[in-house]
Amino acid sequence: MTTGFETDRISRRKAIWREIPAGIWALGFVSLLMDVSSEMIHALLPVYMVTVLGTSALTVGMIEGVAEATASITKMFSGALSDWLGKRKLLAALGYGLAAFTKPIFPLAPSVGWLIAARFIDRIGKGIRGAPRDALVADISPAHLRGASFGLRQSLDTIGAFFGPLLAIALMWLTANQFSAVFWIAVIPGFLSFVLILVAVREPKRPEGLRRIRMPFSRSELGRLGAAYWWVVAVAAVFTLARFSEAFLVLRAQSIGLPLMLVPAVLVIMNIAYAISAYPVGVLSDRIDRVTVLIVGLFLLLAADLLLAFAPGAIGLVLGVVLWGLHMGFTQGLLATLIADAAPAELRGTAFGMFNLVTGLALLIASVTAGALWDATGPQGTFLAGAVFTLLTLIGLLPVQTRLGKREAS
Repeated sequence: MTTGFETDRISRRKAIWREIPAGIWALGFVSLLMDVSSEMIHALLPVYMVTVLGTSALTVGMIEGVAEATASITKMFSGALSDWLGKRKLLAALGYGLAAFTKPIFPLAPSVGWLIAARFIDRIGKGIRGAPRDALVADISPAHLRGASFGLRQSLDTIGAFFGPLLAIALMWLTANQFSAVFWIAVIPGFLSFVLILVAVREPKRPEGLRRIRMPFSRSELGRLGAAYWWVVAVAAVFTLARFSEAFLVLRAQSIGLPLMLVPAVLVIMNIAYAISAYPVGVLSDRIDRVTVLIVGLFLLLAADLLLAFAPGAIGLVLGVVLWGLHMGFTQGLLATLIADAAPAELRGTAFGMFNLVTGLALLIASVTAGALWDATGPQGTFLAGAVFTLLTLIGLLPVQTRLGKREAS
């Protein structure tokens, strides 16, 4: 029997879903569709390049590294450009459009060179849309629903991230391993994503009196971002050093003797935990102090690192992977929300661009370091190093909490 308290809680939860603006829902489904399209291709592309086109594993690694670095650098400039133009949707739509129009190249590519070009342009598209889209989420969402809005978009995005590879696996089985057929099907959600942002997302009018930005990267403008913002960026960078690439979760699964056909299930489990938790955590962060919620996420990461370092067998692995996914749900949308809270409205694009650049470079450093530690000390050394960086991040959160509190008071 439902109590009055439970009924009231359920009605409040439903009210939050209804209050979130339609533009946030649309952006969430735009992200979902594009992730389905991209992950269908990216889940198969390394195997396709090695087995069908005869590319070396080193070449695959170099292509992926350059592509992701390109995306991180592009995010910085696109965010600043959106502040200079005073327009977010135009750049976000351009980014999704570039990604959509490169998708047909993958099934048509006659050589590795064409695939490299398509991958490069696709990542440029990702870089162009990233910071303006996040700034647009902040512009559209009411202040009291900002955490829920970022959490919802992140949940929908992550659903696409695990549904895409599952769909690719199913289609490979149905088509008897016809890569081209799967790549052609992946084109469809990519174009749907582009159409959806064009027709369903409306950019709010620029508030009257909002200051115009002429030189986003000037010293004075970067200074206007404020100490609270730079503390959030610094903490996020150290935190990113703690949460290296999820590829090491796959390696951990392989190291305990999990059958090769089951190894990809590790990322599916992680993304399910991520998708389920991101929205409720966003809602929670609108009701209590956001930094407190972030601290909970860091303790989840600490527990995941320790489990993955020491817990034996498949049960320890699954628990560690679930905790890793939950920590992502507790932290990724929340860090974006903290950036939106700390940065002035007219500089949100620049703020998200700089944030994405710093965390992207930190992730690259973290993954290289984790790989070196793995070779030198094995899984235990890698995940224990992650635990140490997590503790450093927890220490760094104390001044962030103080500075954000002062900003809210002012």
